[in-house]
Amino acid sequence: MSRKIALGLVAMAVAFASIAAVAETVVSGKTGGGAFYRIVVPDVWNGNLVIWNHGFDLDPPSALDAGDMGPLAPLQLSEGYAVAASSYQQNGWAVFKTKNDLQHLVATFRDRFGQPNEIIVTGASLGGIVTASAIEEANLGNVTGAYAICGAVAGSRNWDGAVDLRLAYDAVCANTPAAAIPGGAGGLPKNSTMTPTEMALKVNACTGILTPPAYQTAQQQANLAKILSVTKLPASFLITDMGFATFGLQNLVYDQGKLAGKIAIGNRYVDYDDAQINATIARVTPNPGAANRMAKSYTPTGNVGQTKIVTLHTDKDGLVIVENESEYASVVPAANLAMGIVVEAAPSHCGFTGSETVAGWESLRGWLAGAPKPSAASIQGLCTYISGGAPGQCRIDPSFVVPDMDGRVRPR
Repeated sequence: MSRKIALGLVAMAVAFASIAAVAETVVSGKTGGGAFYRIVVPDVWNGNLVIWNHGFDLDPPSALDAGDMGPLAPLQLSEGYAVAASSYQQNGWAVFKTKNDLQHLVATFRDRFGQPNEIIVTGASLGGIVTASAIEEANLGNVTGAYAICGAVAGSRNWDGAVDLRLAYDAVCANTPAAAIPGGAGGLPKNSTMTPTEMALKVNACTGILTPPAYQTAQQQANLAKILSVTKLPASFLITDMGFATFGLQNLVYDQGKLAGKIAIGNRYVDYDDAQINATIARVTPNPGAANRMAKSYTPTGNVGQTKIVTLHTDKDGLVIVENESEYASVVPAANLAMGIVVEAAPSHCGFTGSETVAGWESLRGWLAGAPKPSAASIQGLCTYISGGAPGQCRIDPSFVVPDMDGRVRPR
């Protein structure tokens, strides 16, 4: 398993293969804050800037991260927008410093090209909460619009689910010595040398998740069923999510620029609606200062001003669960937020078609230009038009009701 939790967005680029290349100016480098950046400005520039925020990555920040301009960059450049991206100066849950990263990015853009008329902030996965944070507290200028796809827009509450998974795994798998993973609510111990492959083998020892069902033991099947029942995660994402709750949590807790060794998320009074788990799961009390720092980096407040926001999510996302959208909608004024939920046949993370992604973007553009606020139905209709009615390209369900976050991630 890679330490990088990749997005399923690469295939979207195929949808833009026919977009004509545009003459452009490319500027790249490293900001004073330590983040790598890349800026692309078309020769026929409309005066507006799109910022792309990439997803969760445990590899050290590099120029390659800034080279990821987002799946819509070719289209946006052809429409006259300048596009800019930053690597972030932190890896993992980078939201502790992304406000500064984006401020440096916009300052660099302004020094070279002048103040943009409008700024549109976009992002996917972790980039969704980076986008939400940028709207609310980065003071980048005239941020008129935002587009977050498969975004972790519930913010730091996503880590409650990670801790629940890790501690539930420890409780269930205590009957399998070969499955023991060091650590606990802090992920791995600070200096652990465990690899993702070793972790996956331990998870398999407990659950048989990588073993054909005919060769799984009855105990493995029972263990797997118990973990999935408590966490409500799809089986196909168990290894990925355990990586997040093992290596990602370790990075969050022990990075000196984040929590500096303090536990921010506890479960002391959580009711897991399972007598066995309630009786055996480790109970953790968070450090109050660390919990406060975690909430500030970042939990959305809904203070979005006049910014118009479009979000897109798949209903069965096993990494950034769709309930993020209900949590975000509970704080953002309805007049500022349009949401589309893609109903998929099998769980994915960011498994959108090119037509769905373009439809969300073009719906935001129309809204910014004076059209009425988009609806899920109008985004679906635009997607159908863009795709020419091709089967399977447009799956946004206007009738989908996003469940409450408390049903998946039990409140602290």
